[in-house]
Amino acid sequence: MQYQFSLAHLTVLGCTPPEMTYIAARAGYDFVSLRLMPMRVPGEAMCQPLDQQIIRKTKAALFETGIKLLDIELARILADSDPRQYVPAMEQGAELGARHVIASAWTQDRGDRDFLVERYAEICDLAKAFGLTVDLEFPTFSRLTNLEEAADIVRTAGRDNGGILIDTLYLHLSRISLDEISALPTGWFHFLHLSDTSKAIPNTREGMINIARDNRLYVGEGCIDFKAVLDRLPVIPLSIELPNAEQVNTLGYEEHARRCLETAKRHLESF
Repeated sequence: MQYQFSLAHLTVLGCTPPEMTYIAARAGYDFVSLRLMPMRVPGEAMCQPLDQQIIRKTKAALFETGIKLLDIELARILADSDPRQYVPAMEQGAELGARHVIASAWTQDRGDRDFLVERYAEICDLAKAFGLTVDLEFPTFSRLTNLEEAADIVRTAGRDNGGILIDTLYLHLSRISLDEISALPTGWFHFLHLSDTSKAIPNTREGMINIARDNRLYVGEGCIDFKAVLDRLPVIPLSIELPNAEQVNTLGYEEHARRCLETAKRHLESF
């Protein structure tokens, strides 16, 4: 099976969008996945949505390399946030050729399902004006901790540009049955986040966050059955989201990104 690959932002967290694009091209990726909605987390290369100089440099990098922009992140659903704040980044993403927006929920109230549906639907409506899908992710330590909860939000919102973003790490951490994937509409899946992990699942939120942000494994080094996952999905781009602080410190961003791609291709070609 011939897959296309994207370099996800978290894999090279300290790089700006133009730097990421050039790294992706030199390492052999087809796409890049950019963070145009800053989260202001440690190590993040800041990129304000209205910084036109960054956008011009990114557009030039995409043109020079032939790399395409797959998706932008991260439209967070928060208790006190207005989804309209994401419109400038959506507009810029569309200008750069993006196809998808990643969304996730970070509220604290377990009884706020209706609020999540409303906010997710609003984000979808805003993104539709720019030809973007909104792919809802379910990090195990976020408000939506599993596929069932995320699917409920997407289904209830009923937007035709809605979708689900599966991250292979969170499939494992959330102990999700692969039959749950098969039960959902294939049209909901537009791309996949790819990384591996060890079999042990931390019993604390902090432990899961540590793996997700700093200690993911190259594809084939851990316990995930990628063939079983991919057999249940349509052929979609694979965005490698594989932050690993030790590998970045040892190899540097570019070599780490290259090894992410090489190991993924080698493993997937084995079946």
